[in-house]
Amino acid sequence: MILESNFIDMKNLTCSVIITLLFVFTIQAQQQNSKNKTNKDNTIQTQPKLIVGIVVDQMRYDYLTRFYNKYSNGGFKRMMDEGFNCKNNHFNYVPTYTAPGHASVYTGTTPNYHGIIGNNWYDKEINKTVYCTDDDSVQSIGTTDDAGKMSPTRMKTTTFADENRLYTQLRGKTIGIALKDRGAILPAGHTANAAYWFHGADEGRWISSTFYMKQLPQWVQNFNASNQIKSYLKEWNTLYDIATYTESGPDANTFEGGFNGKDAATFPYDLMALKDKNSGFDILKATPYGNSITADFALAAIDGEALGKDEFTDVLAVSFSSPDYVGHNFGVNSKEIQDTYLRLDKDLERLLNGLDAKVGKGNYTVFLTADHAAIEVPSYLKSLNIPAGYFDGRAFKEKLSVFMKARFNAEDLVENISNNQIFLNRSKLLEMDLKLDDVQEAIVNEIIAYDHIDKAYTGMSMIQTSFTKGVEELIQNGYNQKRSGDVIYVLDPAVISYGLTGSTHGSSFNYDTHVPLLFYGHGIKQGHTYKKTHITDIAPTMSAILGIGFPNAATGQPLEFVFD
Repeated sequence: MILESNFIDMKNLTCSVIITLLFVFTIQAQQQNSKNKTNKDNTIQTQPKLIVGIVVDQMRYDYLTRFYNKYSNGGFKRMMDEGFNCKNNHFNYVPTYTAPGHASVYTGTTPNYHGIIGNNWYDKEINKTVYCTDDDSVQSIGTTDDAGKMSPTRMKTTTFADENRLYTQLRGKTIGIALKDRGAILPAGHTANAAYWFHGADEGRWISSTFYMKQLPQWVQNFNASNQIKSYLKEWNTLYDIATYTESGPDANTFEGGFNGKDAATFPYDLMALKDKNSGFDILKATPYGNSITADFALAAIDGEALGKDEFTDVLAVSFSSPDYVGHNFGVNSKEIQDTYLRLDKDLERLLNGLDAKVGKGNYTVFLTADHAAIEVPSYLKSLNIPAGYFDGRAFKEKLSVFMKARFNAEDLVENISNNQIFLNRSKLLEMDLKLDDVQEAIVNEIIAYDHIDKAYTGMSMIQTSFTKGVEELIQNGYNQKRSGDVIYVLDPAVISYGLTGSTHGSSFNYDTHVPLLFYGHGIKQGHTYKKTHITDIAPTMSAILGIGFPNAATGQPLEFVFD
């Protein structure tokens, strides 16, 4: 009996132990599931509070490396050393202009789809040249000048900022800021809360349009009413001793433009004294102080719009326009462009420090890129025996007109020549019973023999052939069937249609396509790559970080290797 009792007690004890262990395992499993669920939820909710997109207008990649030793530790170097540097980043279309560049960065696609084929282009439907953001259906806000009659309606597709607005049920804000209207409007997209651009002349103020608002917010009115903008009408001298600017050419040379009212394009520049002969406050655009004004306003916008302050990600699109004005005026090898970038580095440092203080380090993600690069001044290249030159557009048009008269007995078959494209009079072709493809082919065969014309293609070939490499692919990516011309031509390397001083851009060559691409902040790891990336990869990458839908016509791919 005693043995039987002990056996029963042992059996009960064993059952109790098993039950207890099962209970413990169950609790642990539930805790682990809860932990996993929490981790999963945290993963879903780890979007940055703010995305800051920075586009530098006319920035070559080598400005990062050429001026590296002169930069401070808090601007470009901070992004390069602590973030991710895509060192072989290129535009994958032409033309490389400001409006297509800004549109492509934020839509993740090329002009082929988003439709912004230039800053201006010839509209075949209404037979006149249009500007990329002109919109007569809206009114100016903040000025009585027509400079505010702008909107993004000509851009056909969404931006990643639009997709973020849709994803957050319009709770996430989007603000676009740039001296140039197109640099603010196109990145911000169609659903932006606001886009602001700078109106110089005799006003010197930030403005907008009724596309976004009925009146300027109080914080913008306060900014415009302050003396902040006017305070930059001062002397522009080099930030550091000009003798230390060994990464650029001599200050006095024959390859620069300069300002009206000053005989030599040399430092210093008295902006207050020069402003009346250089469109008033507009002179600031062509100095590094235009970047400072932009940074000032961006920091004010973070406060004024309470960006990055709630659980819904906001987007701040900032474009620094002044480097483009300076580059066009003085050239990419000038002391002026070097000083502009050294000062922009300081403004970038101010902006990043402001984000740390206002949003919190680790709570925001920044990317920095450019809308295009720029060529060395061809007259400077020629002085070094590098093949380069200038294309005479007027002589080209006259010679083509003579050919059209001789070949087709008509002088009005060509309606427009712009952006290296020839637009034909379709109605006249029908009237004369001429086949479009025959006329296109005849023009190609004619102009390919002209000086400085390197290549020429028919619009029909862009429609009927799928190109996968070379300049042909870039032209096709920039070709919009409804908006582009009937014949496209390519100039020789280092040949531009421009004045003899200053730099420009627009081609498919590396000097125009190779631009920086830096990622920094939340969700971004430290590193670099020489793998070729494209400007159209930026928007899908930002969309992936946010976990939102890609822009509706995006053709780029997320750059997985930049993710932390």
